[in-house]
Amino acid sequence: MESLMQLTEFENAALIGVIVCGLIGVVYALYLRQKVLKADAGTEKMRDVASQIQEGAYAYLNRQFRTILVLVVILAVALFLSGLSEHWSIAVGRAIAFLLGCFGSGITGYMGMTLAVQGNVRCTNAARTSLREALAIAFQSGGVTGMFTVTMGLLGATIIFMIFKEHATEVLLGFGFGGCLLALFMRVGGGIYTKAADVGADLVGKVEAGIPEDDPRNAAVIADNVGDNVGDCAGMAADIFESYEVTLVASMILALAHAGGGAEGMRTATVWIMYPLMIRAVGVLTSILGIALVRSRSEDEYPMIAISRGFIYSAIVSAVGFYFVARFYVGAFAQTHDDWWKLFLATISGLVLAVAMYKLTEYYTSVRFRPVQDIAKSAQTGAATDLLTGFSEGLEGSAFSLLLICGSIIFSILVFGTGASPVEILYGVSLCGLGMLTTTGVIIAMDTYGPVADNAQGISEMAGVDDAMPIVEQLDAVGNSTKAATKGIAIASAVIAAISLYGSYLSKVAAGYLGKGGVESIDPAALARYHLNLDVPIVFIGLLIGGAMPLLFSSITLRAVSRAAFYIINEVRRQFREIPGLLEGKEGVKPESGRVVDICTASALRELIAPGILAILAPIIVGCWLGWTALGGFLGGIIVVGQLLAVLMCNAGGAWDNAKKVIEDGAYGGKGSDAHEAAVIGDTVGDPFKDTAGPALNPLIKVMNLVGLLVVPVIVSVGESNPTALYVTGIVLAAIVVVALMISKRESKEVIEVQERLAGGSDAA
Repeated sequence: MESLMQLTEFENAALIGVIVCGLIGVVYALYLRQKVLKADAGTEKMRDVASQIQEGAYAYLNRQFRTILVLVVILAVALFLSGLSEHWSIAVGRAIAFLLGCFGSGITGYMGMTLAVQGNVRCTNAARTSLREALAIAFQSGGVTGMFTVTMGLLGATIIFMIFKEHATEVLLGFGFGGCLLALFMRVGGGIYTKAADVGADLVGKVEAGIPEDDPRNAAVIADNVGDNVGDCAGMAADIFESYEVTLVASMILALAHAGGGAEGMRTATVWIMYPLMIRAVGVLTSILGIALVRSRSEDEYPMIAISRGFIYSAIVSAVGFYFVARFYVGAFAQTHDDWWKLFLATISGLVLAVAMYKLTEYYTSVRFRPVQDIAKSAQTGAATDLLTGFSEGLEGSAFSLLLICGSIIFSILVFGTGASPVEILYGVSLCGLGMLTTTGVIIAMDTYGPVADNAQGISEMAGVDDAMPIVEQLDAVGNSTKAATKGIAIASAVIAAISLYGSYLSKVAAGYLGKGGVESIDPAALARYHLNLDVPIVFIGLLIGGAMPLLFSSITLRAVSRAAFYIINEVRRQFREIPGLLEGKEGVKPESGRVVDICTASALRELIAPGILAILAPIIVGCWLGWTALGGFLGGIIVVGQLLAVLMCNAGGAWDNAKKVIEDGAYGGKGSDAHEAAVIGDTVGDPFKDTAGPALNPLIKVMNLVGLLVVPVIVSVGESNPTALYVTGIVLAAIVVVALMISKRESKEVIEVQERLAGGSDAA
């Protein structure tokens, strides 16, 4: 296709510079990987425990990729067909970009997880002598994941833009969708795996048997440690990767929609597209700086201080980089030279939002602040008050986080002016998301640090490395806060990305009505004719249906955890009952951990089906039956309810977890007390909240919005020419969703067969 976008010599050189920055990030990731692997892996017993965790993690992730391969191929074909209405090159590009997005998201999670399961034992060994060294190894392990996240996304998006220019938005929709889809599966599957094992291990081990959290006698402990990696390491990396891409896609679509056609408009669009790519390159370099700065200044320094220092310094240097890009590129090359400060301030607001979300989530989940301390105190009167207090804190935190996001949108209105078009304001919101994720390398490193530290504690206990316990327990407590804080940032980024996509929605509607010229050919005045009003009943119906989707999705994922945990609990009980000397800790007697790993794997992979089908098909069904206006309302409902529910579950879950740790550190009777038993129950309820259902809502919000963007031009065009075809398609797709939901509520035959086979036909089921 002929391109109307003409890049200057400087812009062509800048694109090469962006790619070079991405390659520097890859080199730094490989450097960190080699540095971690050079560290001592400790004693033979430590290495043996670590190898069991590695084996389980590799086996699960490999099986997961094989399971979803068929669906990926089918969707690649569907995306090819969806692009034919634009141009054959768009169709081919979109399908290939989808596969690249899947690959980028998958390889990011895989690379991060493979190092995390090797860094954990090295962190354990370092903790025997030095807090500083143990922290460095744990954080550098996470840094590899972080750098792969920023570089894979940046390289993919930049190369696609260089090839397709103004038509890149159509292709990048496939790239973003591929990342979202893999993130959804990795989040859901990994979350079900880890929390089913965790709940089973805690209820039978801590509550019933009265043994420590990572006691080697508990058959579910290895599966629990495996799950930390496949859920938090691989899942979070894939999650942030697709947020990273979706905000970029949305900013490009909005830039083109604002500029409209013509040479002058295309010049503005070029600058507004190049600016996000260039600040992403800045983010790669500042992420390297932030990761390098995370080192304790002394053995007595609290680890969270060192981690926060790296994050804050990275954000400050990023802000300086934003200024130079905005002032000396946008200010010199844009049609309206004075607009550079608007783009600069909108991007800075993202950094402020990231820090604010980080601090807000830390307040509600850290052992140092009142919410967690109040939950621990309430556990003295039983599990009911522990649960009620934790739930109330989660509700409060969710409300305040929403206000922060609203503040970022209001700031964009103020920056661009009350007279600005909605497209301009939403472009500013997309820049907020871009700024928020600039330090993605550090954010992901903070998250992956959590499971590395958690595994280090587990290895210490299972291998009997008592001299490492004080340090790894401290690192693990900090890890709970970093995981919760980064989940808060991830949720906020998902909402900002979805709001940006929502702003792109009407552009796609207009493109469907006004012809095949694409978003870049639409006159902004013509775009203004297409809008959504809540006083129109069909829009409000769509809003209500969309608001119900996160609730239904969370119901499916929580039920999956509960069902899998049921089988795991029975299996652990059986082993304690039938293996002589296991519960007593007789020397040489080991649990059959492989059985629990097998149950977790079979259950998690089976439970992927219903959530995936719901996420992909629900928007299409609403569009087919109720039209593009209802679909617009549907997408808005998902964003609002999804954000509130996700923050509620993540904050409450993290707070319950750390409230348990407060008691285990000696408060209110310590381990074994009635308060501890109540706190453990609160923690087991919170675990699937914070590590399964809550985080899985992030990719759900974006998957549904991307599906809406992809299908709305088809719905518009077919709806005018052949509405009956849409109704029939909606009926067929609705039947598929209903069947999937019915299957998701049935007892898992696969898991029952695994249980019976492994138990030799005993009473395991």
